[in-house]
Amino acid sequence: MMISYKKSIEILKKSKILIENEFVKTNNCLNRITANTIKSKVNNPPEDNAAFDGFVINSSETKNLSKKNSRLFKILGTIAAGSKPKNKKIKKFQTFEIMTGGLIPKGFDTIIPIEQIVFYPNKKSPKYILIDKKINKYQHVRFKGSDYKKKDLLIEKGTILQSNHILALKTLGINELKVKKIPNVLFFSSGNEISDQGKIPNWKVRNSNSHYIKSIDRNFFFNFFYGGILRDKDEKYLEKKIKEIFNSKIDIIITSGAVSAGKFDYIPKIIKKFKLSNYFKSVAIRPGKPILFAKIRGKQKAIFGLPGNPISSAACFRFFVYPYLENLLGMKKEKAIKAILKKEFIKKVNFTRFIKSKIYTTKNGKFVIKVLKGQESFRIKSFVKSNVWAMFPSGKSKFKRGETIDCFFPNHPNKILF
Repeated sequence: MMISYKKSIEILKKSKILIENEFVKTNNCLNRITANTIKSKVNNPPEDNAAFDGFVINSSETKNLSKKNSRLFKILGTIAAGSKPKNKKIKKFQTFEIMTGGLIPKGFDTIIPIEQIVFYPNKKSPKYILIDKKINKYQHVRFKGSDYKKKDLLIEKGTILQSNHILALKTLGINELKVKKIPNVLFFSSGNEISDQGKIPNWKVRNSNSHYIKSIDRNFFFNFFYGGILRDKDEKYLEKKIKEIFNSKIDIIITSGAVSAGKFDYIPKIIKKFKLSNYFKSVAIRPGKPILFAKIRGKQKAIFGLPGNPISSAACFRFFVYPYLENLLGMKKEKAIKAILKKEFIKKVNFTRFIKSKIYTTKNGKFVIKVLKGQESFRIKSFVKSNVWAMFPSGKSKFKRGETIDCFFPNHPNKILF
């Protein structure tokens, strides 16, 4: 029985398998998914420090100063970034030269930039600085905890860790963190026509689907394992492999091909031999209508049967497998890019269409979506030219020029950039 795309996504949400957590070093956490909320363990900056090279003083000692009533402040020494704090008692009208990042000693509260300093008796061998005006309090001071206070939220649960996160984690002294383990995916191509050879006769088809899925594994947060090609008489072999994963580290099996209604499309028949807690076969979408999903009852294992056509396989991975992985890893739901439709588009009312499209910006900065020619599922030229999938939902047949359409990058999640 064919179901709607919306219904299929609801089934996927109810069919979660357990992906455990692990601790990793911060240096190795790029593109990992946080398993819990991370809070700052320290204040940043850890203490009040200088935001500018200059001289640090007590601003209250300048409140009565003017051109006619100037004052010399004795230079006690230099405070460099990284030097131990000065804790000795300070008398009135004294100062330290301070470098950017240097900790501000007790008794001082403001900094005069180096460019504004008048030295005495001269610049070459100064012993004092001359101040002849009132200096405002807290000038050029970076305050303790003004960036992050201890226990402030740093990174939310379900975040894809990027280089900017690594910078923050290392700055705040977080050298290890809890992340979701990377799901392990075992992929099979299928069909007697599929070939891994370089030169093939015209009745064969090059095995591109496995290479495409493998090429995007790091973008979509899974480990790819290739199981080879299932031939038309490999029914028992597939059944055996499914049984084997019950006691393996494989979380998800993905097959490509043999899921439709042809003589050699045996994958649905084999999968139905197992006890299943959730299952669907055939969704009202194009491309990719024959897609299959199954959750093994009592096991933390799932199976996707993608169509064999390369474009159908790519679309079904993007709009079924990735949302499933996203849910398993506790990530927030991906947000569509909104773009204005350039020309009218018509489809069957009860089908969701995933359309190879080109998104670009107008001179006034608006996103516009252009539907490309060649939407048949065997055509790869339009996929090469495209930079997004445009989603036209069911329940509506005619989409007018100027309507807003949801768009998704084909080879990485929208959330990487947005």
